[in-house]
Amino acid sequence: MADIIRLLSENVANQIAAGEVIQRPASAVKEMLENAMDAGASRVQLILLDAGKTLIQVIDDGSGMSETDARLCFDRHATSKIRKIDDLFTLHTMGFRGEALASIASVAQVEMKHVVLNLNLVSG
Repeated sequence: MADIIRLLSENVANQIAAGEVIQRPASAVKEMLENAMDAGASRVQLILLDAGKTLIQVIDDGSGMSETDARLCFDRHATSKIRKIDDLFTLHTMGFRGEALASIASVAQVEMKHVVLNLNLVSG
């Protein structure tokens, strides 16, 4: 009998996960806003074009991440919040599954930019 069971490619698996996580542009907005809040952002700017179908941009002042973390966060099941199974029962954050960015990137063109803005205000 011929073998018929195969492992899905990473791309197909991510697109299936995207169907679970990212059902419409609002789902992507929710995931990215939760990431900003989990990063301790006190200011979040959301820019949408065409109701999120053309552009969803989130700019925040959260804690940020290292260059390595910025690359790794697009891999499935990459998370900073879980190290062992017991961590699932003590989470106090919104996003933890580590699939949102991988899912979003599998169905959209994604660009992550790191910008540091320092303002020195002089009162006169």
